[in-house]
Amino acid sequence: MTLRLAALLAAALPLAACVSFGEKTPDQLMTLTATTPVTAGAAQAIEPAKAVQIAFPTVPQTLATLRVPVQASDTGIAYLKDARWAEPPNRLFRNLLAEVVAQRTGRAVLDPRQFSVSAGLRLTGGMKAFGLNAPASAVVVIYDAVLAREGSPLQSRRFEASVPVGALDAASVAPALNQAANQVAMEVSDWIGR
Repeated sequence: MTLRLAALLAAALPLAACVSFGEKTPDQLMTLTATTPVTAGAAQAIEPAKAVQIAFPTVPQTLATLRVPVQASDTGIAYLKDARWAEPPNRLFRNLLAEVVAQRTGRAVLDPRQFSVSAGLRLTGGMKAFGLNAPASAVVVIYDAVLAREGSPLQSRRFEASVPVGALDAASVAPALNQAANQVAMEVSDWIGR
């Protein structure tokens, strides 16, 4: 019986080297950072009417992943090799947007889970593009926003930024996506600040 078990284990050993439990994680994960972060300071009283609640953007299935999409052609999508987000891109973008809006407008930005406080402004929207356009050698960020102000009709607006990349790799795409996301966030904050 032990000879048979030893033979089974010996046969299974070469197979163990072939088994993979998911994709190889890259050396570094990508994230977004605000170019204008909120500075530390004293606490201040905030009127709920001046507060902003920013929802996590909706995303198409191509962005509902930690991988970075590449528009290979008009009808073809691939994913960038060795590039992974630290968390889902809609969460990263929402947090970047909150940081930029708070810094540039001086308004308090409430977390989407803070439903006990009613904010005067509510920003929702969807990310239509957040990746690499290979034929154009540029990253593209497209955010369709809807702003609800207390006592006013809904407003909607599309924000788009494109930043060229020198190479179609993670080292070039990560900073370009960060730059494009910050550009969109600044434009959204200017729109909200009016």
